[in-house]
Amino acid sequence: MKAVNKNRPVNLDLKTIKLPLPAVVSILHRASGVVIFFSIPILLGILSCSLESESSFNELKDILGGFFVTLVIWGVVGALLYHLIAGVKHLVMDFGIGETLEGGLKGAKITIFLAALSIIFVGVWLW
Repeated sequence: MKAVNKNRPVNLDLKTIKLPLPAVVSILHRASGVVIFFSIPILLGILSCSLESESSFNELKDILGGFFVTLVIWGVVGALLYHLIAGVKHLVMDFGIGETLEGGLKGAKITIFLAALSIIFVGVWLW
């Protein structure tokens, strides 16, 4: 049986670990996928309610006009846009483009920039 390395950390303090930007982009890609997954039933319920009748559509329109609901919709659309852009980055990397350390960092910066720009654009459009 091998001896255990005595110099290894016993308790990792997650607040002190600095992840590289490509890792943060990948984690956010997964998190945005979770947000999208859990928002699908809510969005389908909204769609179903809007298609029931004219009166339910008008009631739903009044409900969706509120600030908090608009903020939640902006969050869901933002998650969808981020997931789309990060997914395209992963597809580009699957073709062998940007697989180096420098390429991964550049792709992560481009992903963050395009996602922030598109999310801001949608926020302006919603309000």
